[in-house]
Amino acid sequence: MTHMESKEMARRACMALEDKKARDLRILDISAVSVLADYFLIASGSSRNQVQAMADNVQEELHKAGCDPRQVEGYHTANWVLLDYGDIIVHVFDEENRLFYDLERIWRDGAAISVEDLEIEH
Repeated sequence: MTHMESKEMARRACMALEDKKARDLRILDISAVSVLADYFLIASGSSRNQVQAMADNVQEELHKAGCDPRQVEGYHTANWVLLDYGDIIVHVFDEENRLFYDLERIWRDGAAISVEDLEIEH
């Protein structure tokens, strides 16, 4: 499987984040307000190790499905790890930087959705 629908990619990334106990996971559907991506996933970790573990798990789970990130930024400092998959962008923050950058406010024109909204209808 080389290309997944962005909705399915976002769903898998959410599961990977939740597996590593992500805090305050938010999903923003930004497809109507930006050409950057379809979805932003925003989550927090309580430590550098947890932030890195969440980023690792997302990469591992999406790699299994045939998707690799175009770009990864911030992994070593783990204040804000950005995983760019094109159609979805995953932001994993430590608590302090999440409050500081406040992406939910900046992207408030995007639609906040739940993990259930990402379930694929058959």
